[in-house]
Amino acid sequence: MDLKKYIASIPDYPSKGIIFRDISPLMADGEAYREATKQIVYYAKEKRIDMVVGPEARGFIVGCPVAYELGVGFAPVRKKGKLPRETIEVAYGLEYGTDTLTLHKDAIQPGQRVLICDDLLATGGTIKATIDLVEELGGIVVGCAFLIELMDLNGRKKIYGYDMITLMEY
Repeated sequence: MDLKKYIASIPDYPSKGIIFRDISPLMADGEAYREATKQIVYYAKEKRIDMVVGPEARGFIVGCPVAYELGVGFAPVRKKGKLPRETIEVAYGLEYGTDTLTLHKDAIQPGQRVLICDDLLATGGTIKATIDLVEELGGIVVGCAFLIELMDLNGRKKIYGYDMITLMEY
């Protein structure tokens, strides 16, 4: 199945010169959404995953069905102030400033094998921050899975050395 047929390209959003890759049509089509999930699950099965982690909000959309199919838990990575219990946090750079991501302090046990899922790999900042959170808790990041990779933004460089799969490249 050609999953790219289910990605809408929106020019000049959120600002001029940007082409936004919208996964909403993929999620709206049960067969396409199932196929994308199935491809990530196939990648993950040989890695003996204990936990799936995804950054908000689209990482939840990708990671939760993968965790369900693998029969493992899911841990959300959220912006500061959004998780109700004790957390760890990491600040990371954005194009214009910084942001902070958090993870519950008890979300990952030392030695757990973790798959990180998100919709898109762009510059790699969010995923590198997510990796840092998992590793701070003693988790082992055994893979990263994305629906889309924006090749021109070189996000792979930030997560060099980590195994990864992307289902579509732009």
